[in-house]
Order: sequence, then structure tokens, then C-alpha cells
Amino acid sequence: MAIEYRVREKVSPSNLTALLRESWESGDHAEIALDHSLTWVTAHEADRLVGFVNVAWDGKAHAFLLDTTVHPSVRLRGIGTALVRLAADEARRAGVEWLHVDFEEPLSRFYECCGFKPTHAGLQRLR
Repeated sequence: MAIEYRVREKVSPSNLTALLRESWESGDHAEIALDHSLTWVTAHEADRLVGFVNVAWDGKAHAFLLDTTVHPSVRLRGIGTALVRLAADEARRAGVEWLHVDFEEPLSRFYECCGFKPTHAGLQRLR
């Protein structure tokens, strides 16, 4: 079945929460606040939400990919790569100069295939 990608389409919080819970191994997920996002992209198979990526930003030159998610039943079909590339295109059109993403080592190859270069960065857990 074909995948349809949609930019900034209103997404049901319950559908998004269900996708995150089914896709990620770590327990509960807080509701994602899209009101402050530059953009987001969703992937749909028929009427079912199967993918999501959020682009937060500083209002100027920097944007950040968050919550890149593809439902386990449709992985390895290029959906995640398409989501990230569409999100990058939207950020570029908005005038963003730098797109950042944090990820764990097992996802290095995926993000490199999406055009990201490894950098040194700092991270501080606050909670």
C-alpha cells in the first residue's frame, strides 16, 4: 500500500501517542506540543498514522529534529528517510541554516543516509 506524506496536518494527540507507544520500547510518552514547532511531517498508510517527525527551532538559524518515528510494521521501506528529508526541505524553505539531531549509536547509519554528519555535542540530563 502507498504511503502518503503530509506537512503540518493536524494530527490527533491520541493517534500520535499510540504511534509513539507502539514504536518505542521505552514506556510512556508525553504528549508532543506542536504549537511551538516550525513544522512536522506525518506518514499515512490509508487512514492509519505510521510515521512522524517534528521540527522544533530557535526562530532563526537552528532547527532540531525530534521524535522521528516509524511504526514497526512498516519499517525498512524508506519511510523514516522520506520523513526526515521532507522535514529538512521544509526547514530549508523556512530559512533555517542548521538542522540538528541527537541520536543513539544504533541510528548513526540511518541519520548519515539522511545527510547528517557526525559532530561533537554536549548533553545534560535535567530530570
